[in-house]
Amino acid sequence: MIVIKSKHEIELMQESGRIVALVHEAIKEAIKPGITTGELDQIAEKLIIAHQAVPSFKGYGGFPASICASINDQVIHGIPSDTVLKEGDIISIDVGAFKNGYHGDAARTHPVGKVSENALKLIKVTEESFFEGLKFCRVGYRLFDISNAIQKYAEDQGFSIVRDYVGHGIGTKLHEEPAVPNYGPAGKGPRLVPGMVLAIEPMVNEGGFNVRTLGDDWTVVTKDGKLSAHYEHTVVITENDPILLTSL
Repeated sequence: MIVIKSKHEIELMQESGRIVALVHEAIKEAIKPGITTGELDQIAEKLIIAHQAVPSFKGYGGFPASICASINDQVIHGIPSDTVLKEGDIISIDVGAFKNGYHGDAARTHPVGKVSENALKLIKVTEESFFEGLKFCRVGYRLFDISNAIQKYAEDQGFSIVRDYVGHGIGTKLHEEPAVPNYGPAGKGPRLVPGMVLAIEPMVNEGGFNVRTLGDDWTVVTKDGKLSAHYEHTVVITENDPILLTSL
C-alpha cells in the first residue's frame, strides 16, 4: 500500500530532509585525500544528533554505521572503516535522518581530489539522470515514466543502470511502497498523485549492470570491477512542481 502524506506530515519530513542535506554539505567539505570513511561517518552522526535526530541507517537490518560510504567499484552499502581515501577515488555517500517520526534519505557521489575524466562524467551523468526522472514526477504520469527517463538518459551516455537495487517510498518507515526502479517501460506502474513521497536514487555503472555482494553481507560492488555512482533525493509529488525535501 502506498501511503499518501498530509501537508503536516510533509512539513515534518522537510525537517528530516533538511538535516540530511546539511550532513551532505558537511561531508562534501570534509572529503579529501587522507581522510577515512570512519571519520566521515563520525561527522555525519554528530551532526544528525546535534539536530535532535537519529541516524536512519545505524542498526537498520544490523547495519553498523550512520552513513553508507562506497568507494570506486562499490555501488551501495559500503561500511565506514579505517579505509583512507586516496587522490583519484570517487566515493558515494548515502545518509538518512529520522526526526519527528519521519525519515529523510539522500545520496551523492564525490570525487576525491583530481579524478579521471570518465569518473567525472559518470558522476555528472548519474546526477543528470535523476533530474531527467524528476521531469516526470508530476500528477498524471505513471511511476515507470520516471524509471524509463532515468534509464534512457544513463544508457544514452554509454553507462548502465543497476537492476538489483531500486528506490522506494519513504515516510514513517525508511523503506515503504512503492519500489522505484531506475529502469523499465514508460506508461507502467501506479499513477502519481499529490502526497506521494519517493526516494529516487539512480545507481549508474561505468561498465555492465551486474553486481555482487561482498563477504561482509553489505557492500555491493560491480561484477566487472568498474566504477559506480549514486545520486538520490527524497521527492514529494504535489499538484504543481515536485519538491526536493533533501535539498537546501
